[in-house]
Amino acid sequence: MNYQEVRYDVDDRICTITLHRPDARNGYTLRMSDELADAFAQADADPDVRVIVLTGSGDDFCVGADLSGGSLNASEDDAGEGWQEPAGRCSRAIFESSKPVIAAIKGAAVGAGSTIILPADYRIAATNSRFGFVFSRRGIYPEGASVWFLPRLVGMGAALDWMISGRVFGADEALSAGMLHQVYEAGEVLDKAYELARELVTNTAPVSVAVIRQMLYRLSPLESPARVHEVDSRLIAGCAGKPDALEGVMSFLQRRPPEFTGKVPQDIPDWLPWRDESSPGS
Repeated sequence: MNYQEVRYDVDDRICTITLHRPDARNGYTLRMSDELADAFAQADADPDVRVIVLTGSGDDFCVGADLSGGSLNASEDDAGEGWQEPAGRCSRAIFESSKPVIAAIKGAAVGAGSTIILPADYRIAATNSRFGFVFSRRGIYPEGASVWFLPRLVGMGAALDWMISGRVFGADEALSAGMLHQVYEAGEVLDKAYELARELVTNTAPVSVAVIRQMLYRLSPLESPARVHEVDSRLIAGCAGKPDALEGVMSFLQRRPPEFTGKVPQDIPDWLPWRDESSPGS
């Protein structure tokens, strides 16, 4: 895809996907949503990419939907034809990713700017960040499957407050509720995101990370641990003699950084219960 509203860069095994409409404060458009979905799929398929950093150009992450160029080009009837609303095209791509995603946020992150970051593994924000699930104040409805993701991060109480009131809130409140992992000054956010990305690249096994992040999302909502234990048991049994498992033990005993050789997505076990889905990261 010829990206116009997103930047895609890979350096030292870290892929940076940047919302790039700084003159419009990275207002979210249909084209941006499609480019984001494509960029995440591209990063997911590249075995040389270990970690993805999602950020925005300029002073803001994303001020929400920009419909100045037209409508969503959809009607209620389109929902039955497989049409996907724009924020969900990105949030689902992040959810389905086999690579960990770090969202680096500064300034406004409202509407789509709040919903698309929820499936990220880490959310690092600037002290000047502002968030808002403002749908009730616009007479519309939540997007990006945010009503599924948000309560899992902050609990139902905070999710009800933020969603029903539609109010804008700051980084301190988001941090205390568990929506954010860390808060830094605006000039430090991206550097801190890369510092975390390099730590993950250096110390973790890519196949293990890919499976673990999907296990947490796909299996933790189940009503009983029995099915989860079945998956655990098969995975653990399959570790016997595998290069990454041996390297993990040897590097620990020899007190050196590990050199894992497993590749993602090709070395992810193909029997996992969610891998029959059509998504690229399933």
